[in-house]
Amino acid sequence: MPLSGGSLFRRGGLARARARRQDAGRRRGWAGSRMSSPCHTSAVLVVFMALAIVGAEQSKERSCDVIGDESSESQMERALLKKLEPLSPMRFNVTVEKGKTENYVYHFRVCREVNSTLHDFGGLVQTDRQNGKTTVIGRINETQVFNGSDWIMLIYKGGDSYGRHCSGEKRRAVIMISCKRGVIASSFSIISEEREKEQECFYLFEMDSSVACPAEDSHLSVGSILLITFASLIAVYIIGGFLYQRLVVGAKGMEQFPHFAFWQDLGNLVADGCDFVCRSKPRNAPAAYRGVGDDQLGEESEERDDHLLPM
Repeated sequence: MPLSGGSLFRRGGLARARARRQDAGRRRGWAGSRMSSPCHTSAVLVVFMALAIVGAEQSKERSCDVIGDESSESQMERALLKKLEPLSPMRFNVTVEKGKTENYVYHFRVCREVNSTLHDFGGLVQTDRQNGKTTVIGRINETQVFNGSDWIMLIYKGGDSYGRHCSGEKRRAVIMISCKRGVIASSFSIISEEREKEQECFYLFEMDSSVACPAEDSHLSVGSILLITFASLIAVYIIGGFLYQRLVVGAKGMEQFPHFAFWQDLGNLVADGCDFVCRSKPRNAPAAYRGVGDDQLGEESEERDDHLLPM
């Protein structure tokens, strides 16, 4: 059935309206995607930053924490812990065999966890080689430290509890670090385990290290320091004066020596002074040898040589 002009006009208007709505929808979707893209990027960056911070915190190794509040730590304890820092990256192991029943390996680190992935603060750990069981002997979050003239005592408390010994108290590791110059760390060994008491049981270890040595006093005296300073000034004076005389003044030979005329006159004066002071006889003493003068020869006759004249 043929359509009238009015029907065609209405259908054309509907088609154009539908096209405009679709175009507006596409524009809104494009604008929304443009707005959501920066938000999505910001969210991803925030997530990555959070993961990086968490990873950094996890990778950062824990260090010794002295027993008590942080405000109660003394300056001496802080100084000793700082003194022990060169030993922190190192790992120390010692194996102990006692018959067929005891076969252990002791793992030790200075102010660091033996196994940082466990987050158990274990600074000294015992491993049973027969069954692989690990026992924390001492933890770095319960540390005590003090020193003497040539040693440092490091104590880790808060280890795993004893079973039948020492009234079931927690284990404790005592490490004696003795002075040995020229060696950063060596000779880590276990001395004994005291577990027959009712309380205050401990494992005793020892090792050698130069960090426990007192600071060496300077062997230079005040006179030596002054002498070195004086010699240095003389060297600077001679070298600098020589370069100035040669390069600026254009002097040659001995004239290149700074203030050559002055030092030459001074040398002559010193020589005259030494001659005057060190002479062994008076200046007015007669000479040991006297030459024959004309006054000692007397007058000779003028006729003495007449016979030699030719006749």
